[in-house]
Amino acid sequence: MNGNIWATILPLVILIAVMYFLLIRPQKKREKEVNAMRSGVQVGDEIITIGGICGKVVKTKEESLVIQVGADRVKFEIMRWAVSKVVEETEKPAAKAHEEEAEETEVKKSSKPKKLKKAAPAEEAPEEVEEAEEVEEPAEEAEGEVVEEKAEEEK
Repeated sequence: MNGNIWATILPLVILIAVMYFLLIRPQKKREKEVNAMRSGVQVGDEIITIGGICGKVVKTKEESLVIQVGADRVKFEIMRWAVSKVVEETEKPAAKAHEEEAEETEVKKSSKPKKLKKAAPAEEAPEEVEEAEEVEEPAEEAEGEVVEEKAEEEK
């Protein structure tokens, strides 16, 4: 009798566990990510609402955002939960300073390869001109053939 109860309950428990790990847990994870994205919206971010409206955030409040839309720069207020996607995030000053330092080091390191890169296109340019001349020659030959055919037809 005791083994019979486990045989009937075990498949039900396994089914519930599988449903939890395949459906419920990933959904909660996505929900946390979306809430973090919505709470992390800052002034200057480009967003898309759930209604498909694209705009730039100009003011943030606790539960709402004021966005600027269109060429006329119309401003209106939306709720935070209506944000579907952050298209372009504004960069923080610390991140900008770090990027500028990285760019400066790249400029210093890559000074020699730039000279090599400038010399390489100059060498490739005559090849392109030769290819263009090759393309024009068949067209001129075809025109000559047409002129010869017309002259023959007139005779």
